[in-house]
Amino acid sequence: MPSRTVGGRRVSSWTNWTENWVRELVSGRAVAAAEERLPEGWAWATLGDVAEVRLGRQRSPKHAQGDQMRPYIRAANVDWAGLRLDDVKKMNFTDDEADVYRLHPGDIVLNEASGSASEVGKPALWSGEIEDCCFQNTLLRVRLGGGEPRYFLRYLWHVAADGGFGNATRGVGIHHLGAAKLQRWPVPVPPFAEQQRIVAALDTRMARLDAVERSLAQARKDLSALRKAVLLDAVPDQTQWPSTWQATTTGQAGAVELGRARHPDWHDGPKLRPYLRVANVFEDRVDTTDVKSMDFSGVFGKYRLEPGDILLNEGQSPHLVGRPAMYRGIPEGVAFTNSLLRFRARPDVLPGWALLVFRRHLHAGRFMREVRITTNLAHLSGARLKNVEFPVPPLDEQRKLIHKTKHRLATLDHIERNLDRAASDNAILRRGLLAHAFAGRLVPQDPANDEPAEDLLKRIRVEREAAEAERKAVRRAARAKKNVKSKQSAANSPPPPPHRETTFPSGEQTALPLEFSS
Repeated sequence: MPSRTVGGRRVSSWTNWTENWVRELVSGRAVAAAEERLPEGWAWATLGDVAEVRLGRQRSPKHAQGDQMRPYIRAANVDWAGLRLDDVKKMNFTDDEADVYRLHPGDIVLNEASGSASEVGKPALWSGEIEDCCFQNTLLRVRLGGGEPRYFLRYLWHVAADGGFGNATRGVGIHHLGAAKLQRWPVPVPPFAEQQRIVAALDTRMARLDAVERSLAQARKDLSALRKAVLLDAVPDQTQWPSTWQATTTGQAGAVELGRARHPDWHDGPKLRPYLRVANVFEDRVDTTDVKSMDFSGVFGKYRLEPGDILLNEGQSPHLVGRPAMYRGIPEGVAFTNSLLRFRARPDVLPGWALLVFRRHLHAGRFMREVRITTNLAHLSGARLKNVEFPVPPLDEQRKLIHKTKHRLATLDHIERNLDRAASDNAILRRGLLAHAFAGRLVPQDPANDEPAEDLLKRIRVEREAAEAERKAVRRAARAKKNVKSKQSAANSPPPPPHRETTFPSGEQTALPLEFSS
């Protein structure tokens, strides 16, 4: 089998070769394909060798209305599990434009760009779900000239999930893949019959992994319901509070303060202090891996956190507003910004009890009743938080409930960690299964009966060249027809009217006296 090379260097493994190829591609050096050994009958190719790669049509206000409105899909319609077609937009495509951007069954669409590099290249297979549907320039379309679409879909999914496309992106903030780069992406091409065997084997094995994934997802839902039940058991609804509990509001149970607003003028200064923001506060956990600083000259005392302070998300998505965590003294000497609210309990309210109450309100959806939405972000103001009900049991009962609930929640946390490990193992199995498939180790080869991949690639090239020649012939014929029509139109046009002599007005022109100096 003819071999191909990567910059004249031999690479010993598929993974190393992929990483080296991405580095060379990003650095600008041309790469043809790999010399990685493949099974007999396989061949390396670029995606452009087997498919047409095209970027979708750009959105524009002028296309928002028209008499040829057609549905189109965009990046939001492509998920790791496939297509999501519950929100499909429309814009105007002329017939000629639709011929270019219309999707056909068997087309593969990939996310061209994303704010997260790990989402770039996420693919899905189009099977004609919507009639006369086009695609927008947040997607790339791969239209195969030959081969099994589901094989190439699985391969592209594998590359995207392993971060191959993300590592090769360009751009700041938004990571772009680009049609040219995708065209040059290497693909291991088995014989067509083996492509079909690989797809069948993957479908069977992936179905089992998908079933495990669904079971894990259901287990997480059940775990969330259990966590809510534990919290509601510790802090029941207001109508069920024991008579020994004092019924108060959050504002009466402690002091509620909004953090300090950020300002560009305070990014530098003589009194730089670390501060916590909404990105640092999760449920019952403060993440200190990314703590910012700003100048708190003259106001640090007001915003300084003390161990036992409860921090709640002030601005978040609606179901996360009010997400609470306790500050336990790490990092030291830290303040907080106005994306957080601070609750400092009065003496007869234990900080652990306050955290329990707020976690209960979060899971019961109590905070959601107080939020206000601005620019897609939900806010829980200090004034509204102060009015939220807050029970205060006797201190001994607070301690017992804290201990009992902590033990129950720890058991659920242990189960959740096991679910995380199972999900990680499932993902590793999925990646390993795909790696085996694309190295030719999943199904047996049948070189005696299978057409070699090189023959398939050659046939694709021949058919592509023939199609291009036909397109050129059609364009030439169209131009010739247009020229003939132009000549016929000129020949049949009436002659121009005869030239008429200009009639000058009659009369005499007054002579002007001319004087010449001697």
